Amino acid sequence: MVWSFRRTPFLIAGPCMIEPGDMLLTIAEALARLEQELGIPVCLKASFDKANRSQLAGHRGPGLDDGLRMLERARSASGLPVVTDIHESGQAAAVAQIADMIQIPAFLCRQTDLLLAAGRTGKPVNVKKGQWLQAEAMSGAVEKVRSAGAAEVAVTERGTFFGYGDLVVDMRNFARLREATGAAVIFDATHSVQQPGQGEGGASGGRREFIPPLMAAAAAAGADGFFVETHADPANALSDAATQWPLDQLTELVGQTLDVWGRARV
Repeated sequence: MVWSFRRTPFLIAGPCMIEPGDMLLTIAEALARLEQELGIPVCLKASFDKANRSQLAGHRGPGLDDGLRMLERARSASGLPVVTDIHESGQAAAVAQIADMIQIPAFLCRQTDLLLAAGRTGKPVNVKKGQWLQAEAMSGAVEKVRSAGAAEVAVTERGTFFGYGDLVVDMRNFARLREATGAAVIFDATHSVQQPGQGEGGASGGRREFIPPLMAAAAAAGADGFFVETHADPANALSDAATQWPLDQLTELVGQTLDVWGRARV
């Protein structure tokens, strides 16, 4: 599949982490139906390794080899392009064999070797803005990826740390990121409502109820696309249980967001 950030608006969605069983396939098939119903490009997202878990005992996923096999299976079954994170530069080439887009986690958005490795694959690259950075600081990350040969680059707004254990979304950042980088700008709705370290056992908590109004605001403020982690049973998800959006409510959420997106551009 060919993915382009130029076909706006678009949706990047899927479970936070690849879990055992058929959960990834179930979500992929639901997203394929959403794509047909709403008529927007959809990319399936899932991580093969959550390398930045809060606790040592936290679930990390199946790892590179098994994770890529599961992504390839979901890609084939659903017909959707796929995206996954890389955490080390040595993972880029293997991931590029399967993924249609490569994602750089927010915590790693300034890691030069990682950004260059992602760019050298020639795949579109989505770089998440670090939770501590101002919008203009992302210009350096985008420049690194472009210099290495990435086909396209996007930047993702996922909130900024405010005080201790909470995030806020500055709606000015969509315009500021676009002006600073010239890249497509994505809103990560589910990570933006996280409350790091405030969940059970030191895991991240969150306020899922704020996802719909923030998505509507981002649509009005100029986001080109939307990133939503979704799960068929969020309460029992192995990662980000407090913030993943219920799969059976995703089409309604995205439909409402697209309505605002269209009205803002009339």
